[in-house]
Amino acid sequence: GFVGFENYAYLLSSPQFWSTVRVTALFLIIIVPLQTVIALALALLLAERLPGVSVVRVLVFIPVAAPAAVATLVWGLAFRPQGPINAVLGALGIPEQPFLTSPDQALMAMIILMSWIGVGYWTLFLLGGIQAVPAELYEAAALDGAGWWRCLWSITLPSMMRTILFVVVANTVASSLAFVPVQILTQGGPAGSTRLYIYDLYNTTFLLGDVSLGQAQVVLMLVMLIAITGVQFRMLTKEK
Repeated sequence: GFVGFENYAYLLSSPQFWSTVRVTALFLIIIVPLQTVIALALALLLAERLPGVSVVRVLVFIPVAAPAAVATLVWGLAFRPQGPINAVLGALGIPEQPFLTSPDQALMAMIILMSWIGVGYWTLFLLGGIQAVPAELYEAAALDGAGWWRCLWSITLPSMMRTILFVVVANTVASSLAFVPVQILTQGGPAGSTRLYIYDLYNTTFLLGDVSLGQAQVVLMLVMLIAITGVQFRMLTKEK
């Protein structure tokens, strides 16, 4: 009657399980701060009334409208050995790169692909957070002679901490569930370098047909996500 506990014991003693957890942790440690910082920089740029900002806005939001599968296929072609990225590198005198076929480069290639898909989405939220900051605060700061950087650190960022917290937590959950690019391009390879947790769970449940082990993986995933987001809440609310 305790088959469930056997599944947890099996997972927690499995080198492949911990390899998957390590790959997913590395993926999240890179992609969440990267996307958040780029999205914040773009949101700050789009909030300024600069010439040509409407063109930038269109370019930022186009990837949001494209289906993930289409974006994945386009980047899959770009990352091919004879693809356009290697053509540009070749023109610059840089050797051809293996990208998705290299255990050292595949995860970073996936992070670039998924950031291209996700950054515009998070920019929307952060732009909304910037636009919600009361204009009177900036007017008062201008009277005190505060410059752009001073306003950014003393008014903009503190005022939008809730929005930043939401983006960090939502981005962590969304990135933990990233599946389509792995399924289409690498199937967790090469050498397990892109075997993210959600793909491993799919593989266990649907390809290997071990539903009870898959359910155990779901429970462990929920526990890990609750722990990670709990730490993020504590850190960001303390900073506030």
